[in-house]
Amino acid sequence: MHSPRWRDLDGVTAEEVKALLEDMAPGGATGSGDAWPQTWKHLAGGLVDDGTVFDGAYAALPHLVEAAAALPPDRTVDFWVDLGIIVTAEDRPPVPGDLAAGFGAALLLAEQAAVRSLLAAGAAAEDCTFLALACLAFAGHPIATALWSLRPQDGYLSLCCPECGSDTEIPDFFVDPVRPPLDPPQPPEPARARSGAHPWSAAATALREAELGEGWEPFLRVARDTAAAGVHPATPGQAVLCLVAGLVAAKGTPQEAGRRRARELMPLTGYFRCWDCERTWTIADGLAENPDGAHPRDHETGERTDADRPAPTAIPAAAGPTGAVPARLRRDGRALVTADGTPWAHLTVFAGPAPDPVSGPAAVSAGGVGALAVVARPGRPALVAGAGDRGAVCLWDPADGRLVHDPLPGRPDRVRSMTALPLPDGRVLLATGDETGTIVLWDPATGRPVRDPVGNTSGEVVGMCAAAVPDGRTLLVTATSRGAVRSWDPATGEAVGRLNPYGSPIRSITAVPISAGHTLVVAADTGGGVHVWDPAVDDPWSRGAAVQVNGRALAGAAHRVAAVAAVPAQGRTLLATGDDQGVVRLWDPATGDPAGDALPAGTGTAGLPVMAATTLPDGRRVLATGSGLGRLRVWEPETGTVQHIALDLAPTCLATAGPDLIVGHDRGAVALPLTGR
Repeated sequence: MHSPRWRDLDGVTAEEVKALLEDMAPGGATGSGDAWPQTWKHLAGGLVDDGTVFDGAYAALPHLVEAAAALPPDRTVDFWVDLGIIVTAEDRPPVPGDLAAGFGAALLLAEQAAVRSLLAAGAAAEDCTFLALACLAFAGHPIATALWSLRPQDGYLSLCCPECGSDTEIPDFFVDPVRPPLDPPQPPEPARARSGAHPWSAAATALREAELGEGWEPFLRVARDTAAAGVHPATPGQAVLCLVAGLVAAKGTPQEAGRRRARELMPLTGYFRCWDCERTWTIADGLAENPDGAHPRDHETGERTDADRPAPTAIPAAAGPTGAVPARLRRDGRALVTADGTPWAHLTVFAGPAPDPVSGPAAVSAGGVGALAVVARPGRPALVAGAGDRGAVCLWDPADGRLVHDPLPGRPDRVRSMTALPLPDGRVLLATGDETGTIVLWDPATGRPVRDPVGNTSGEVVGMCAAAVPDGRTLLVTATSRGAVRSWDPATGEAVGRLNPYGSPIRSITAVPISAGHTLVVAADTGGGVHVWDPAVDDPWSRGAAVQVNGRALAGAAHRVAAVAAVPAQGRTLLATGDDQGVVRLWDPATGDPAGDALPAGTGTAGLPVMAATTLPDGRRVLATGSGLGRLRVWEPETGTVQHIALDLAPTCLATAGPDLIVGHDRGAVALPLTGR
């Protein structure tokens, strides 16, 4: 063995590599040979960091592979898994020319030794999965990059479309079906078999003893054929994933856990349809980085594909009632179009103010819109109010997006929240709160403040809502990032109550009517908890009519709430809670219990959620939800219909004006119809 090129090492020192090689030698430097795994873990962190492999790895790894291959196979499971992660990392520099031959020989040796380790170890089912994928990495098969994406403890599967590069998340993917949910793939073609000797024949023998239960034998037959062929790099990824699952069933321990994990893996041989380009791919194509021979199933041919039949690997777009909107829409300029390009509706872009002749446009521009409110005026058209990072408050006509008058003379501080405030005398005011804690009441008819701004020293005003109380008043409720939740009498401008006795920092707040003239206030704190208060009671510790959300149901669903909203329902109003993963759940404020099925996470839904609800002209009640990734979903809880809308904007807030959804984003605001026109 030639001396290593220690000068090429970047993330580790030559002394560390030499020490590890000594520990891995028979007997080891300590005399037991058991100290090297811990030393290897430390050194591996110096060879790859967050997906980036250092050049020096190519000099050191051949020597480490040779040392590990000489050790008993049941003691090297973790080493081969770690090595597989290194050789499939996303950011890998080219192998230097003078190291290429040695590194290639090391991968062949690693493949042989790792397969022996896989067949001898009887590892835990999950470890067996990763070890099998590591063996495939050494064999040069692209599906081995799944080492970086298969995390069953996360519950969802993340795929990358080979056509457009769009990320797709399939929630609740890792299930344990009793019967196969799809047809097995085809075995590898004879032309794609490995020539010469290869280490997989022993795996084919081991697979003869694998059992999964009724209906799964065809998948295991594909797994055996794939192993016998030797896993050529061009072998279809579906067949290779059958091999992985079969080996987990045969060698994963305990036996029942191995079979269960194998059944979870088998649906990886199914299909998914890309959210953006609507191409249908094998899941194996979406798992592999730069997959060879990836071919889509074209949904426009009319040919029936696996994607057309029910399968647990994806959540199909629900079919709504007659006349419901298409399941998927995307923005094309100022138009919304369906997946095949058919025009559906036009977006209304809210106009910016005209440039100031003295100070220029920056002095009056609303900039990014981070807060929205719809001012519904009795007997007059509604207005949309929006403000954001430059402090200016704009009032628009939602029908055509024009400004109804010059921006309100706001302060220079960023507006964080706003709400419409209907008063008993029929007037509707507009309240705004900014990052300094200042609260302003405006008359939208005149564009002037109603009274002097109110200062709030307890942090930025992150949320506000209007709450009716049984004595006939409508109170303004504000919440700050420091946990000050106060109710204000708009007639006097004075604080009349405190609603958050625990002082939890607040992230989102909404009003939920429980009867005519009586509204509860619901807030989500920064720890993911939910609080329900009754603004009609004076004592902040008194429950009043408030019923707390079922804590056991929250905890059982691992639902850390980040946003809350009120949703109209049949004869009542429900509470909606959304988390940072895109899951939305409904709750009955009368009982605190869950109400109906949840909206699961979907493609591109993770991130800070924004929500708004409305009732459409035909009586359907919908909730719109989205995140900063530019994806919106419009959910009809009563039927389960979900409409998907892809925008090339980053939504920061949502509001509804009748059948229109108003979207505030980092460059302004737009309105889009939910019923098409």
